[in-house]
Amino acid sequence: MTNSLSFISKASRITLLAFCFSAGAIGQEIKSLSEANSSQDDRNPVWVGGNSLLFTRAFHPLNKGGVNDPGDIWMSRKTPDGNWSEAIHIAELSSSGYDLVLGMQDALTLLVYQKNQNGQGIYQYSKFGADWNFLSKVDFPGLDQLQGTITGGLSSDGKILFLSGIGEDSRGNEDIYLSVNEEELGWSTPKNLGSLINTIGQETSPYFDGEKMLFFFCSNMHEGAEGKDVFVSKALDQDLTAWSKPIKWEKISSPGSEGSVTFIGQNEIVWSSTQNSDGFADLLTFSIPVPLEIPTEFEETEIQGVPEKEKENKSIIPIYPSTSIGFPEIMVQVEKAEVPLSVVVLDQKTKERIPFRLQSLNLQKEYSQDSLFLSKLREDGVVELVVKSGGYFPQAIKVDQFKAGEPLVVLLIKAEAGNSFLLEKVEFKRGTAVLEGLDSEAFLDKLVQFLIENPDVKIRINGHTDSAGDPSLNKALSLERAASVRDYLIQQGVDFERLRISGWGGTRPIASNSTEVGREKNRRVEITVEQ
Repeated sequence: MTNSLSFISKASRITLLAFCFSAGAIGQEIKSLSEANSSQDDRNPVWVGGNSLLFTRAFHPLNKGGVNDPGDIWMSRKTPDGNWSEAIHIAELSSSGYDLVLGMQDALTLLVYQKNQNGQGIYQYSKFGADWNFLSKVDFPGLDQLQGTITGGLSSDGKILFLSGIGEDSRGNEDIYLSVNEEELGWSTPKNLGSLINTIGQETSPYFDGEKMLFFFCSNMHEGAEGKDVFVSKALDQDLTAWSKPIKWEKISSPGSEGSVTFIGQNEIVWSSTQNSDGFADLLTFSIPVPLEIPTEFEETEIQGVPEKEKENKSIIPIYPSTSIGFPEIMVQVEKAEVPLSVVVLDQKTKERIPFRLQSLNLQKEYSQDSLFLSKLREDGVVELVVKSGGYFPQAIKVDQFKAGEPLVVLLIKAEAGNSFLLEKVEFKRGTAVLEGLDSEAFLDKLVQFLIENPDVKIRINGHTDSAGDPSLNKALSLERAASVRDYLIQQGVDFERLRISGWGGTRPIASNSTEVGREKNRRVEITVEQ
């Protein structure tokens, strides 16, 4: 394997809801990729050159499998002014199942992982002009032995593939594996990277910088992890069998859950994070490319490879103290137990943790963090929980938003003067002010309960439209829709004196009206706290 990896030292240079927050250094402000993101789950960005970023978008109605599709391939382009274009669906790279871009094998050949009703496989596509054309399925031994949610990344020269999945020798959930393209022999069977990188938690989203010998991945078990954070390790040999102790990359790790990192240039990256209000991931970058503050001092370790004892006895599970790294000295034989689901609730403005309650409205039952098990929720028939905190607007979360071993981050808006709250699930019949659907009423019922529990809060209900059509008609329609929301709240017991309405038509857009995605965002009703 040494010969097959000798190229590394000569590799070419690897070049919740929009929000921003400071990363603690001048010019290191983090920003959303604006138009490239959606209200769905946007993850696994991969830079493929030509100013193009490919990524996986889940649960979008335009996906081949519709709103239940776990991921199609979408693309955004970086514009000359440094912004990002509205993402477009790349149907030729997508299936009705889960699709993941792995990277460019050469200048024209793209590798894509797909898992659907036909099984799982890795496929080659070739770029001809603006189109991608299917070439062939890759002969990849051992791929069927990996289960779970697959993530992965291809080295810049296309000869090394890192994959994350659950294999027979995994230490718990997803581990990271290495496969090498051995010239005439083809791809090797994926090999576990060993216990210094992999823990009993989840290790996902690998990315390898072959020039600097730096390995980036996400973990929820390594020291300092909160959710899945980005960690960096340095390869200590050409065979990639020895690694330094992983270090948390503080600059891009947040109380949310981070995903794949992709390098656009020496000082520019894109990654994904669930640091938003709905638990889905957005694509992020730094607003101004400046020298990246990547860990540079790494601690060597004697732990290398996969211990033989661990291979022989798969029923032995390591116990990791909160401060430990890598393979522990103490081993005990235990049965794997269901891990409680985790919720992290933050103030949207300050990003500080706040106390909260979890309630199922249909059962009128509360759940504590310690007793929040997926099996129990399903047994009780719970599909949605409401996150509540005193003085904050409630937020509904779907049970299927939870992911094993990964905290769900929820941002709550404080009910203080000047703060606004989007009524995101309130919809109207097209061109009218008539509320549509049980979901609209159910969403407003949560607002009713909040207002009853907080009798001193007074609000203004603001109606908005896009800019299409006659401005005077748009203003009238927006006022009528605000009035419909007010009337519903009054019918449910909220005092008239606490509710004011305004209709702004298309005069206060929050997104560009030049795209359908932007116009959809602008057609909204929101409330502003006045007292």
